[in-house]
Amino acid sequence: MNRRVVITGIGALTPIGNTAEEFWNGLKEGKCGIDYITHFDTADFKVKVAGELKNFDPCVAMDKKDTKRMDMFSQYAIVASDEAVKSSGIDLDSIDRTRFGISIGSGIGGIGVIEEQLFKLYEKGPSKVSPMFIPMVISNMAAGQVAIKFGAKGTCIDVVTACATGTNSIGEAFRAIRHGYSDYMLAGGAEATVTRAGVAGFASLKALSTSDDPKRASIPFDKERNGFVMGEGAGIVFMESLESAQQRNANIIAEIVGYGSTCDAYHMTSPSPEGEGAALAMKLAMEDGNVNKEDITYINAHGTSTHLNDVGETLAIKKTFGEELAKKINISSTKSMTGHLLGATGGVEAIATALALKNDFVPPTIGYKVPDEECDLNYTVNQGVERKMKYALSNTFGFGGHNGVLCLKKWEE
Repeated sequence: MNRRVVITGIGALTPIGNTAEEFWNGLKEGKCGIDYITHFDTADFKVKVAGELKNFDPCVAMDKKDTKRMDMFSQYAIVASDEAVKSSGIDLDSIDRTRFGISIGSGIGGIGVIEEQLFKLYEKGPSKVSPMFIPMVISNMAAGQVAIKFGAKGTCIDVVTACATGTNSIGEAFRAIRHGYSDYMLAGGAEATVTRAGVAGFASLKALSTSDDPKRASIPFDKERNGFVMGEGAGIVFMESLESAQQRNANIIAEIVGYGSTCDAYHMTSPSPEGEGAALAMKLAMEDGNVNKEDITYINAHGTSTHLNDVGETLAIKKTFGEELAKKINISSTKSMTGHLLGATGGVEAIATALALKNDFVPPTIGYKVPDEECDLNYTVNQGVERKMKYALSNTFGFGGHNGVLCLKKWEE
């Protein structure tokens, strides 16, 4: 028999807040976390802006010496996981840790350390490359380091599906608990790609916004959009069975009821132009949760601020719900505030969706000025709105054609 799965802890590191509470307050206020890049000199770059973390301090969750053995993406995962565990109120000493698992991914992994060590390799020779080079950069190390910190001895996986990573990570954790393979899971994503190589690589793909105005760079569904804005951070949820949460009288934030995962099988970087794969993932997530499409009141859109995604996602939503019903759903892209956190985006946006349900409040899509006739749905522009909600979808789509969708339900006794 399938078990019900709930979120009882959340941890967020984002460009608009270094805790889940700060993140949610930033969403409600319509705060823009995008600004000029400070991590490196952009003099030779056409791309000038990103969603960087502000005043990040890894030592809130680990010793300073441990930070020297981790790339930033692993540090982000540790800090967000620490917040998620603490906010869940779980007593880890009271549980069977072989039933406690980790499902945390990173779309790219330790690109900052790769840059740093390759400079040493080519300038000073192979003997100067750090012995920690490989353990610091491989993308599974965020999951591994989190497992070590908390003594989680159950399944420990690193899902890598580009920008769908965080959603697929949570979806696989959801299935592990629902089907009885695990009792507790930390799940989500972490990314630290605001580096020279990260920005240069995506800029060469013509994927990034070249706007010099931080307020008009990440503008999903706006006709003047010209690319996404790189973000960084982590979003981690602590999940458990409903029975476990109720037995320990935990604070339940939201219930995960469905998960859909598909592939466009179309192109390396472009989504299917008619949105078939995205539409199927939404349909599967609702079917998985036995949810009628008429009951969906909010969609946290992938909404990257690229021409192809925003048009394709709009078409996918219409294909899923029908034109009339689609226009009744509140949609928003929180990437307008955070930028695109790549592998972490699904974790961060699952938290945004859960809190939207909990608080009956739809976050806005900020920075919107110029309507696009191809994007004609209700994107909740510039101001958040209060709305009674029961079910919501969180959409993420990644290079390679990966589509991941979570269906969440407002928690009610």
